[in-house]
Amino acid sequence: MKRLLLFSLVMIPVLASQGAAREPLALWPDGAPGALGISTNDVPTLTPYLPEPDKATGSAIVICPGGGYAHLAKHEGEGYALWLSEQGIAGFVLKYRLGSHGYRHPAMMQDAARAIRLVRYKAADWKINPQKIGIMGSSAGGHLAATLVTHFDQGDATAQDPVDRQSSRPDLGILSYPVITMGEHTHHGSRQNLLGANPADELIQLLSNEKQVTGRTPPCFIWHTYEDNAVRVENSLDFACALRKAGVPFDLHIYEKGGHGMGLANGHPWTRDCLYWLTARGFLKFD
Repeated sequence: MKRLLLFSLVMIPVLASQGAAREPLALWPDGAPGALGISTNDVPTLTPYLPEPDKATGSAIVICPGGGYAHLAKHEGEGYALWLSEQGIAGFVLKYRLGSHGYRHPAMMQDAARAIRLVRYKAADWKINPQKIGIMGSSAGGHLAATLVTHFDQGDATAQDPVDRQSSRPDLGILSYPVITMGEHTHHGSRQNLLGANPADELIQLLSNEKQVTGRTPPCFIWHTYEDNAVRVENSLDFACALRKAGVPFDLHIYEKGGHGMGLANGHPWTRDCLYWLTARGFLKFD
């Protein structure tokens, strides 16, 4: 099976020479919808990390770093992108707008949806199969990824912008110790940064993604740890139950040991399990 290796954060400097990062691309060259200004905090971007041509599988994953909707964790962005590109998967790190910079829903979801549309629109340029574009996120980034796998649309065929004509539906999702709910088991800092201090009940329900799963939700790989004291494991368990009820395939891994914010986690088995699943889903190839 293709390069089923365990990678750790300490290996990132080695991988950096292999996964070529390009300059960040503004998701909206003329400004994002609802932008509060024109500073770097107001300009969502997408940074490609493309695999070497002899390794490329033609698949891609948009990466949403965690950080409680307050900041973006580099090891859950660039770290994942370098790891994916070494496997032959194009990684695209999303810099989305944040609650700490004055943004609230739907700005973050707009950024994630636009990222999927942009990769799909430019698939030929990047030698990507437009039907093999996934999304990945950790912690609050996992909430954003889960939001997109449950709140996508097919694009606007009449839009003047050709990017907006593309579907925002990911072909799969990878959720690492994700915030899923805005309800009982939520991560309160993420909820406040996303929805504000006193969100309406309707908004809490809408962004509790375990309540938004349908039969059209794409397959997901979900992992969490029992010892996670920041984001409760019930988030992943409840989402998996919702996928099961909707008949959506998933891989769920609850590991006993490990805390929150682990990233690649110095050889934690989630990376091996995820690569096995990606191979089964056709994003990687058997040797």
